[in-house]
Amino acid sequence: MAEPTIYEISSPGRVGFRFPACDVPETALPTGLVREDLPMPEVAELDVVRHFTNLSHLNYSIDSGIYPLGSCTMKYNPKINEDVARLPGFAYSHPLQPVETVQGNLAMMYELQQWLCEISGMAGVTLQPSAGAQGEFTGVSIIRAYHLSRGDAKRTKIIIPDSAHGTNPATSSMNGFEVVGVSTDANGNVDLDSLKSVLDDTVAGLMLTNPNTLGLFDQNVEEVVRLVHEAGGLVYGDGANLNALLGIVRPGDVGFDVMHFNLHKTFSTPHGGGGPGSGPVGVAKHLLDFLPTPVVGIIEEGDEELPPLYGFDTPKQTIGRVKAFHGQFGMIVRAYNYISMHGPDGLRDIAECAVLNANYLLARLRDTYHVPYGRHCMHEFVMEGQLDGAPDVHALDIAKRMMDYGIHPPTNYFPLIVHEALMIEPTETESKQTLDHLTDVLIKIAGEARTNPELLHAAPHNTPVGRLDEVRAAKELVLCCWLPEKI
Repeated sequence: MAEPTIYEISSPGRVGFRFPACDVPETALPTGLVREDLPMPEVAELDVVRHFTNLSHLNYSIDSGIYPLGSCTMKYNPKINEDVARLPGFAYSHPLQPVETVQGNLAMMYELQQWLCEISGMAGVTLQPSAGAQGEFTGVSIIRAYHLSRGDAKRTKIIIPDSAHGTNPATSSMNGFEVVGVSTDANGNVDLDSLKSVLDDTVAGLMLTNPNTLGLFDQNVEEVVRLVHEAGGLVYGDGANLNALLGIVRPGDVGFDVMHFNLHKTFSTPHGGGGPGSGPVGVAKHLLDFLPTPVVGIIEEGDEELPPLYGFDTPKQTIGRVKAFHGQFGMIVRAYNYISMHGPDGLRDIAECAVLNANYLLARLRDTYHVPYGRHCMHEFVMEGQLDGAPDVHALDIAKRMMDYGIHPPTNYFPLIVHEALMIEPTETESKQTLDHLTDVLIKIAGEARTNPELLHAAPHNTPVGRLDEVRAAKELVLCCWLPEKI
């Protein structure tokens, strides 16, 4: 039997709070400002605490279980990051304070810019973009500004492989470019013949996700970059999958001209619940003048007695602001702390363990589920969610059944080039025991699909809410709160 709701235990006269005695003259509120008809429950403080605590237990979080969401890198967020972000000098500062009063904050931002340059091989970084998608928009805006600054207005196309992230076409279109697709070859790389067929002097650039959404490092990446550069285009690196490359490959060394970082993926700032994100952008030397304004810089060199004075610089041909103030500052602090704790060797360990974990899952599951691109993966892999002997069971059924075992589903139906795709990324923070539990559950579900497919079709069974019509829910929003009949 369900626990009574907070409305059902409401009783006239119960109070869950006490205001302190008023120390100023009381004044009546103007008429019409306070609604008298709100059906608020009358409950004690303990009832309120239990109500919201019980609600919180219905939420799935990285603190309660694994998120095997491919390309999303839902890794554990170390709690020390939260402590550091709440230090008074960070938490209580304001972006409009005089620069002389926030030198520690600016020094931290400047150093993070330098670290991201070192990690990526880029020459400069802006911390402004508030998410990966805004980072993409910023990067492609820089590409557009670069060509226009040279009087090359005929470059109106952006090339996007079919293994790229789904935001890439939207980013290009929002910047006024025509999207040109290229295909993937049998090994999961950009098809070079397909690429060559679309390269001409109207191409502004190519947006490349590497490792791509198949979880594969493009074996032809240097050739891809060379071909695009020879055609006069620039190469944008989608940094969402940087977790697989830390300390091993620097995109700038491969020839990428611009890229974004997902601090909320690679560098462990909170990710779930819609944000807040952070998507800094790095650029090669020839694009430094186009970075958004302002960029943190040293405006007065220090000496043996005094530290440098930090402030804000405006690049000569800046594309302007892309966000109010200076980025998601709390996320920047968390990423700074994460990088400083790990150092160069620790960051490389992150990538190596992420790749090891993904390949361990792949090795355990490939005999049960079909994997269309069979070579070693990077931080994630994609398998098909349709099984021999269970033709009516689909990827969605498998994902919903995983919820009955207390596991968050992987990414479904993406990338589109894989039939009934299930994209799985374990991250580096999961133990072998957790990975074994995940694979055991997926293997068990495959058996259920063959012997009792209806069990999967009706899943989930053990969750607070059963299977929803998600399309209808998105189109026919119900925004009013639940109220008991007696109210």
